[in-house]
Amino acid sequence: MDETRLNALRQRFAGENERRIYDEGFAAVADRLFDPKGTRVAPYAGLPTLLDVPYRAIDWAAPDFGDLQVAMIGVPMDLGVTNRNGSRFGPRALRTMERVGPYNHVLKTMPTHEITVADIGDVPFRSRFDLATSHEDIERTAGAIAGAGVLPLFVGGDHSISLPILRALGAESPVGMIHIDAHCDTSGPFDGCKFHHGGPFRQAVLDGVLDPERTIQIGIRGSSEYLWEFSYDTGMTVIHAEEIADLGIAAIVEKAKAVAGDGPVYLSYDIDSLDPAFAPGTGTPEIGGLSTREAQAILRGLAGIRVIGGDVVEVAPQYDATTNTAHAGAQMLFELLSLARLSPALPKRK
Repeated sequence: MDETRLNALRQRFAGENERRIYDEGFAAVADRLFDPKGTRVAPYAGLPTLLDVPYRAIDWAAPDFGDLQVAMIGVPMDLGVTNRNGSRFGPRALRTMERVGPYNHVLKTMPTHEITVADIGDVPFRSRFDLATSHEDIERTAGAIAGAGVLPLFVGGDHSISLPILRALGAESPVGMIHIDAHCDTSGPFDGCKFHHGGPFRQAVLDGVLDPERTIQIGIRGSSEYLWEFSYDTGMTVIHAEEIADLGIAAIVEKAKAVAGDGPVYLSYDIDSLDPAFAPGTGTPEIGGLSTREAQAILRGLAGIRVIGGDVVEVAPQYDATTNTAHAGAQMLFELLSLARLSPALPKRK
């Protein structure tokens, strides 16, 4: 580098300009995060919440969500698991993750600062022992949030939580769904129970709250293919993990948009969609899965769809020695929040 170029750089980036950011978009992000002294809140300070958003206590006897546009809520329940339990600790694990967001550099949005969003705690369960009662509590809670005109994002918990959520969100008309998972979760009963985490979307279709022809399932693989004929017979679109390399992310995104259409869409993200190399902390891991980069690319490609709610499920931190799974789960939650920010269904507030 010649002396003239070096002096120009010093003038632009040193001295009084050391903290100056010239790009208007980047400067706007920094202005929201740094005080006039150039200090921002330490990521490890304060009480942990989902994506470090403010906590808002809700009186569930008379819920008032105020001016919230998006509510994130934990669902610490894993009574529906068929293999390893522990995802009841998923919400707590995601709350401990720091430095996720707040700026989505691909979608050019800063959702935690651009909309009114809060962590409203956990679903108020009446019993820690009864699956049916727990599903009733989830449905009632989801209905209260959506009924107040707030877009809900849920953190599980096992995947059976999606059934009561869909019952609430699809009560008036069946919704479409983009489902990213290792498993279709459309099987019949296990051990006399049809409300386990391997069958929520079968029941949602039969309950008339999920439109199978507007449902796409991405990342499917493993030894349970014989259980998923319901997906095919009802017209769901299934993309196996083995197809992803040949199809390409862009084609998968376009297919997902085409299947979902312009109607309301629920987005369900199971962390076991990721290969166990990226997310070992889950109840039913399957090798041959998505990378974190592929998962982010798919989610980011969905910007603009009419998201009305979503979930991130099946993070089981006791199998997660490095916290990689919880970190990935928090990042996927951030991607869902970014999609909510860009959704035509985002509630308007003054």
